[in-house]
Amino acid sequence: MTFIQTILNILLLPGLAFTLIASIWLAGVDRVLVARMQRRVGPSLLQPLYDVLKCLGKETIIPRKANEKVFLLAPVVGLASVLVTAMFLPVGGVSALKVNSDMVVILYLLTLASVTLIVGASASGSPFAGVGLSREMVAMISYELPLVLVMLTVGRVCGKGLATFSLSTVTAYQAANGPLLLNPVLWPAAIAMLFVIPCEVGQHPFDIDEAETEICEGVLAEYSGRPLAQFKMMHNVKMYVMSGLFCAMFLNISTGFILADILIYCVACTLVTFVSMSVPHAVTARFRVEQVFKFYWTVVTGCAALSLILVWIGL
Repeated sequence: MTFIQTILNILLLPGLAFTLIASIWLAGVDRVLVARMQRRVGPSLLQPLYDVLKCLGKETIIPRKANEKVFLLAPVVGLASVLVTAMFLPVGGVSALKVNSDMVVILYLLTLASVTLIVGASASGSPFAGVGLSREMVAMISYELPLVLVMLTVGRVCGKGLATFSLSTVTAYQAANGPLLLNPVLWPAAIAMLFVIPCEVGQHPFDIDEAETEICEGVLAEYSGRPLAQFKMMHNVKMYVMSGLFCAMFLNISTGFILADILIYCVACTLVTFVSMSVPHAVTARFRVEQVFKFYWTVVTGCAALSLILVWIGL
């Protein structure tokens, strides 16, 4: 029975089926909200799904100078890595996969997804993709440090003196003591995490690796058809993963009823998406490369480090 339950968790809830539905939902809500804030009619709620299906029906064109195997394999690995990442997120107190130090595993899998963009772009042989992959590297260097500091801060609080990197321990701590977002000492870390989310996802105004008006989609310049659909779906799943990770670390609310907890989790993910991605997208122009690096290594890292120091000295 345990084996069957594990398979159902991986395939249905909170696994593959739930992840895909939640990803399309959040990506659609983001586009609709941005359109409304900019006084545009905007697309339908299911437009991200339509985009993926349309790409799946298009021809896959491989550039003449591309390394074909690497070019086609990169989006597959990228999509698989974010889907596996989603399996570690607790939904209604249940995770499809559980390992010790799963926060570290999540960090590595998210990094792998970004690396696949770089590898795929380099395999395409496009000069536009070459510029895009260099920008993606800058973005990775920018947000990785504050993300690690936020995880250290949360782990220190929930580990009761010893830093823990287990999401199940973090959620259990919040079930007993309330959401970490209610702790003023952790507000700077929460703010830092909200800034990390759009850059990790590659969302405007931190989409420096694509920048359509500058480098013609950058890392995705030569992608079409099925591989492009896979990268687009990877982007959508990343939106859900990062929003869900924030909720798991700061906004885990347990009522004791699974359906109620799932509903609260979905609402919380939607609010996080709105605050961290939709609002900046609607009101901010795209950052330049040097602005992204400077902003994350000063303001965002400073916020995360402040909470870590306060937690480490026992406040």
